[in-house]
Amino acid sequence: MRPLPDITSFLGRKTLNAVFAAAALAVTINLVPVPAAQAAETTVFAAASLKTALDDIVVAYQAGGSDKVIVSYGGSSALAKQIEQGAPADIFISASTDWMDKLAKAKLIKEDSRVDLLGNTLVLVAHGADAPKVEITGKLDLAALLGDNRLAMALVDSVPAGVYGKAALTSLGLWPSVEAKVAQSDNVRAALALVAAGEAPFGIVYATDAVAEKNVSVVGTFPPSSHDPIVYPAALTAEAKDGAAAFLAYLQGQAARSAFERQGFKVLGK
Repeated sequence: MRPLPDITSFLGRKTLNAVFAAAALAVTINLVPVPAAQAAETTVFAAASLKTALDDIVVAYQAGGSDKVIVSYGGSSALAKQIEQGAPADIFISASTDWMDKLAKAKLIKEDSRVDLLGNTLVLVAHGADAPKVEITGKLDLAALLGDNRLAMALVDSVPAGVYGKAALTSLGLWPSVEAKVAQSDNVRAALALVAAGEAPFGIVYATDAVAEKNVSVVGTFPPSSHDPIVYPAALTAEAKDGAAAFLAYLQGQAARSAFERQGFKVLGK
């Protein structure tokens, strides 16, 4: 299979730098180990798609006088690899069960704390607030919609949103026609930023990401049968401090549920 082209081959370097700078402001991504947290702090490594809802949850949690919570957002794959390398995280929330499974196999999480926290939906977004709708089936000529432009996606072989997106396109028979048009980003919020800025006319993201960005439209929803269920597991890491369990419990409570649901997540479990 031909390797997917690098995004820099499609977008001007100055424009690309500007877009990624905007994405960096919207999503705090730590790709190097963070400093050790203080005793009264809980450090959370969370999938980038959780940022809007989780930021609100942290504010509410701390307003009640609870310990400080610091969240590092990024692609689930990058965050899991940081934990493997010894980064001092107390809680990991992944957008894919696969990366949590890898940490479990390496005995880097506390298995009895693991919970399937959330579900999500995969959508096709377009630049602008009023883009016309399309029906996402095997008959969709996505390549024609793109023309000479690009389809923004998270990394299709490692970041969950990209993995789900590639699987959905493959299932529908659309992947061969658009593979060469894909512009890959390090995480789903960076892919969203490309569409919001108009540098890519279409992108594949989670429905909850689309809610967080006013300058994109959801033009279609991928059939659930076209990809594996989108599940966000959460767990304490093997080295988690004692206070971290309180925040993990809070994430499963009513206040957090309301914040997640406002953003469009499906709350799983009890």
